[in-house]
Amino acid sequence: MIPRATSARGWNASLRYRDFRLFWVSTLCYSLGTGMEHVAVGWLVFDITGSAFMVGVAAAARMAPLFFLGILSGAMADWLERRLFLFFSALGGVTVAAVMATILLTGDPPVWAVIALSAAGGCVFAFTLTTRQAYTFDIVGPEHALNGLSLNQMSMQAGGIAGAIISGALIEAVGPGWQYLGVGASYLGSAAVLLVIGRSARTAQPQREPVLQNLAGYIRFLNQNRTLLVLMCLASITEVFGFTHMTLLPVFAKEVLGVGPAGLGYLVAVRQAGGLLGLALLANLRDYRRKGLLIFIIAGAFGVGLMAFSISSALVYFIVVLAAVNACAMSVDTLYKTLMQTNVPDEQRGRAMGSWVLSIGVGPLGHLGVGGMATALGAQGALLINGAVLAGVSVAAFIGLPRIRRLE
Repeated sequence: MIPRATSARGWNASLRYRDFRLFWVSTLCYSLGTGMEHVAVGWLVFDITGSAFMVGVAAAARMAPLFFLGILSGAMADWLERRLFLFFSALGGVTVAAVMATILLTGDPPVWAVIALSAAGGCVFAFTLTTRQAYTFDIVGPEHALNGLSLNQMSMQAGGIAGAIISGALIEAVGPGWQYLGVGASYLGSAAVLLVIGRSARTAQPQREPVLQNLAGYIRFLNQNRTLLVLMCLASITEVFGFTHMTLLPVFAKEVLGVGPAGLGYLVAVRQAGGLLGLALLANLRDYRRKGLLIFIIAGAFGVGLMAFSISSALVYFIVVLAAVNACAMSVDTLYKTLMQTNVPDEQRGRAMGSWVLSIGVGPLGHLGVGGMATALGAQGALLINGAVLAGVSVAAFIGLPRIRRLE
């Protein structure tokens, strides 16, 4: 059994658990690979096609599995031992990265091959994302849930920063094929660290009912928990109109700001650094009680930040706004994950995180939409519209959903 340091206080409370420290390192390695992939796929597709819409298609292809596999991933996370499930998911990421590296190093692949492999990576990511959130809760428990999820997300942001910078430099120096070998190595390192972690007492006895029966119970579970359904809807709206701004970074880099792949790598790093700052502030709140109210405040600020992209194309201004927007993005996303897990029993937290993955799986609609709007109105015009919608919905939900506003 993992010892419970319930007296732990401060921003680093969860890091006092040995297994959480190891898991944090595993997450850091994994996010190093995903950060490299985010830069590489967007740049590859835009370089091959010159189309902002096709960049949106590629982003949608990576996100679509989250929608289609969200429910299944939640059921599997409650059915299997989570640490081993994460281990084999990481090996799946190694396989996809190796195939991508092979086709890039042996020739010029068609854009459909890049998009197809991006979708395959999205399938692996769907299972990893669900299980990683639930496993964090397993290690730190409800008393440190917000802190642990924030710190784990900080690890993802830190890895993403390093991965983005490394990816941009490698693409410019040796090409995208070699950098995908680095992606595979990062995933392999993540898998290796998981083998050192002890087995969590909270998942020592996973549910062993048949998968189809598990899925049927999942549907009943969603129908009965209306709070979770409302949180899912709010998370989906935030994903469609907020997080899809990431799709347009290659367009901003090449057409608005005039920087190359190395510049795009630094922009992605700035985005991750902004998220890291937001998560550090959130982790320092520890067990802050008025989480529902905080969701609406941060989501509204997120929308206003997106609208601010339309004011100026100066590089320094863009960097500041990008960092602030992503501080809001990572903070509100972590609050959704925390409230979803604290409002269900322990044995259903995998399903709760599957519900979150399902919610953000509607992202392809937003990626396609923002790509289309950017083609017609420009990248700044597209984000102006998305930001206005997100800010408006946040204000309306704040007024019309007092039950969610009062969640702790």
